Amino acid sequence: MEPTVIAASPFPALVAWSVVLLVIQICLHAMLVTRELGSGWNAGPRDGDKQAKGVLAGRAGRASKNLQETYPAFVGLALGLAITGDPSGWGLVGAWIWFACRIVYIPLYLAGIPYIRSLVWLGSLVGLGMMGLVLVF
Repeated sequence: MEPTVIAASPFPALVAWSVVLLVIQICLHAMLVTRELGSGWNAGPRDGDKQAKGVLAGRAGRASKNLQETYPAFVGLALGLAITGDPSGWGLVGAWIWFACRIVYIPLYLAGIPYIRSLVWLGSLVGLGMMGLVLVF
């Protein structure tokens, strides 16, 4: 496949935006932990078992870890679709569903909202499933 065809695909840009989302989540967690443990801890080697005990820092960390669990699948599927093409458009719809659900997931998790948060997480898996199905079929 020609590089210009891949460059014309919407998937590389969506992967780039997903990196922005990943960095935001990592920074959000770091900011909340630093607020609790101090900038000295953040700037230091972080030796020992000192952990943030705050509810928000814990939730931000778990939400970030949750994103990182599905992130490799998203990147792989998105790049696969960029290379092979997405003539039906359903792969792109799935990618946007995954991306939107991951954005909505963050405030739901931070607010501690059950059930709806789980439904949003399932929505992100549906998006990945749509992407995968386009590649397989």
